[in-house]
Amino acid sequence: MSRVSGASDESGALKRLGSRIRERRRELDLSQEALSDAAGIDRSHMGKIERGERNVTLLNLVRIAAALGELPSNLLARARL
Repeated sequence: MSRVSGASDESGALKRLGSRIRERRRELDLSQEALSDAAGIDRSHMGKIERGERNVTLLNLVRIAAALGELPSNLLARARL
């Protein structure tokens, strides 16, 4: 169990989602900086999302998914969420 922004992520959901975001980014041969720029999210925050250290907001998930050419629902499904 890891603590994320004051809450516990007992299910590992944030790590799975972050791993899926990283996997898709690498499939597209994008750097973390390029993805964060395209999504309008700070690069260090993007790194924490990818590592499952931050609870990504719905709006940020929508921005990240768009930058990856995905629907948010596809990212969630591929992360088994």
